[in-house]
Amino acid sequence: MDLIPVLLVEDEPILALDVESALVEAGYAVVIATSGNEALAALASMEQPFTAIVTDIRVGSGPDGWAIAKRAREILPGVPVIYMSGDSAADWTSMGVPASVMLNKPMALSQIIVALAQLINARSPE
Repeated sequence: MDLIPVLLVEDEPILALDVESALVEAGYAVVIATSGNEALAALASMEQPFTAIVTDIRVGSGPDGWAIAKRAREILPGVPVIYMSGDSAADWTSMGVPASVMLNKPMALSQIIVALAQLINARSPE
């Protein structure tokens, strides 16, 4: 079985490792970006398209999570997006891409796995 490629954008190393471990355990191949610029570079150079994007909103230098998701949707229309934030959830309805999910930090890692599965399963077959 092939692993499902996911881009994880998170600038907090401990949280990035925790989320990565949970995703790998659930059958995902994870590419971690620790800044907006790294995320955009990963999107531009991907060897195979990401099946989903999991991004924090505030991710250090460069574009924020809102901009990363918008760029991801330009490259990969309809790609599932999960936002994670400790303080930006109120902006989700105006800044988030359609058909995305917002998870408030702190959250259970299982919430990310469930949200990813739901978004991926809800996608139209290509």
